Amino acid sequence: MENTTQPLVEMKDIQVSFGGIKAVDHVSIDVKPGEVVGLLGHNGAGKSTLIKVLSGAYKKDGGEIYINGEKVNIQNPRDARAHNIETIYQTLALADNLDAASNLFLGRELTSRTGFVDDDAMEAETRKIMGTLNPNFEKFSAPVSALSGGQRQSVAIARAVYFDAKVLIMDEPTAALGPHETQMVSDLIKELKKKGLGIFLISHDIHDVMELCDRATVMKNGKLVGTVDVADVTDDDLLGMIILGKHPHENNN
Repeated sequence: MENTTQPLVEMKDIQVSFGGIKAVDHVSIDVKPGEVVGLLGHNGAGKSTLIKVLSGAYKKDGGEIYINGEKVNIQNPRDARAHNIETIYQTLALADNLDAASNLFLGRELTSRTGFVDDDAMEAETRKIMGTLNPNFEKFSAPVSALSGGQRQSVAIARAVYFDAKVLIMDEPTAALGPHETQMVSDLIKELKKKGLGIFLISHDIHDVMELCDRATVMKNGKLVGTVDVADVTDDDLLGMIILGKHPHENNN
């Protein structure tokens, strides 16, 4: 049986500087299978920079990354993908004029034996993965520009899961979504947890983190304030960590 105490990803003592400014200053974070770790902090706290090191968008100046206990070298987004790390950015990187299936397989199209793009096979696969992630999704032939925010998130998440993501980085997944859409994304995240994915959730929304995350890591001015079990803290505790950079008293173990 899989040892679920072994983290999927460990980032240890990560350092990133931009022109002498320490954007990430000796920060460590990890995520286990079936766990959601929230990453909180003001703009400029360093949370996006830290996670961009994992996604291959930025190079680290120091520290180490381990996947399933093995040290790895992530130099670019291709390296991250090779380690089954997928990022869902706020902008979603979807092609607005294409439908869900064409977006899911963009750049990795399925072809028939004769070498032509196999639209039917791609739609069938898209229906299958959507059936497990978001059974209410019906707009398979509409361009994604016609989809709601939550439905667009579904397409981006389905693409990551279909191509065997083990670790998902989600950047503000509920920003600018209404309550119904937010609930849809929450349901998707719970579904991904059941599948054993590890999720890093970057968010400004403490309520999101309290509802969706198992642990929360807070950064301030490039430094790690601390990581807490969400069940053991209140909204105010997290707020204190973000604003004051203060770890809540650990009075109940």
